[in-house]
Amino acid sequence: MSKQPGPASPPANSPFADATYAKVTWRLLPLLFLCYVASYLDRVNVGFAKLQMLSDLKFSETVYGLGAGIFFIGYFIFEVPSNMILHKVGARLWIARIMITWGIISGAMAYVTTPQMFYIMRFLLGVAEAGFFPGVILYLTYWYPAERRGKITALFMTGIALSGVIGGPLSGWIMHAMPGVWGHSGWQWMFIIEAIPSLVLGVLVIVYMKDRIRDAHWLSEEEKQLLESNIAHEESQKQHLSVAAVFANGRVWLGALIYFCFVMGLYGVSFWLPTIIKTTGVTDPLNIGLLTAIPYAFAAAAMVLIGRSADARRERRWHVAIPAVVGCIGLLASTVYDHNTLLAMASLTVACIGILTTLPLFWSLPTAFLSGTAAAAGIALINSLGNLAGFVSPYLVGWLKDATQSTNTGMYVLAASLVIGALLTLSLPARLVNR
Repeated sequence: MSKQPGPASPPANSPFADATYAKVTWRLLPLLFLCYVASYLDRVNVGFAKLQMLSDLKFSETVYGLGAGIFFIGYFIFEVPSNMILHKVGARLWIARIMITWGIISGAMAYVTTPQMFYIMRFLLGVAEAGFFPGVILYLTYWYPAERRGKITALFMTGIALSGVIGGPLSGWIMHAMPGVWGHSGWQWMFIIEAIPSLVLGVLVIVYMKDRIRDAHWLSEEEKQLLESNIAHEESQKQHLSVAAVFANGRVWLGALIYFCFVMGLYGVSFWLPTIIKTTGVTDPLNIGLLTAIPYAFAAAAMVLIGRSADARRERRWHVAIPAVVGCIGLLASTVYDHNTLLAMASLTVACIGILTTLPLFWSLPTAFLSGTAAAAGIALINSLGNLAGFVSPYLVGWLKDATQSTNTGMYVLAASLVIGALLTLSLPARLVNR
């Protein structure tokens, strides 16, 4: 459909606008950020549990890979419906519902005893979490125009990196210090303890969040009008598609394919990083946990810096493609130095910087041309299809590790997927996404 005429362009950035958006950021982002840290930790802490759980429960690498990945089947099935519900009922109640249910299920992972139970609980965790991430991405479009959203999305998505910085040492310490306490293994305590933040944050979301600009009692009327004017102006520049048209839109499907390629790299690292470090000769879970914090710490800084660069230059495609290639180089180098802890860690740090940086900047692409209900459906569709890589990636790496007794072949596949994602990103028209 053709673009509809809209309101006049709002005034250029001003000190008042900058101060208003800073106020919004300080109000919204800390809570959303903590929620993402908790969600990502509950999603990938199974990678640490693996260090003890596989031997305790006699699971193979393939069973682990399938269980780690089956999370994304439940996530895929319920992602679009969940985001559509969020758009209708509001982010506050729906994000709180998501967090509380996934916290309960994540804690219950401590009582898995068979492969079948493992698969079922991971599937249910995916069902519970479906809609959280695309819901937050959609929620940010209610508050920030495109030229400010790259940096904000990058700040939000550093939650992935911080969950690694905090979660690695925490998971390692729990598994090192708590085996045998009240008859539970270390990996069981890890699931129980790390589920608690999600439950607490779910309650805080209900108390603290506001669904729309107009509901924000902490903004003055002038501030509300500025924010609403900027959003209205941006909405007038977008294509207004029906939900059915979103499913028929080739660029939405291309976005899903690009995201699939990047998520292949993300979860290959997230679910296997502790195992790769262990392969270099580090055996104590606490030391493994401390080492996993290093790549994520560097990645967090890179995500923010490159997000700011993309916003300042209003350039998106190369800011996505170049980090993806950097991630590929890091993964390939990690296979060369897989028995040297120092060089392997340096390579994995480069890989994490590249892979994690692509993700927030990727989301500046579809949100530049989707609006309203179409944005809710389109973002959820891209995220759900892309996150199927979260099923393919760990299962494929696990199967290849059982077949070859090495994670190297799996890393080659993940590196290739990052390059494909970079090339597909550059195929998008610059005029469509560089805003």
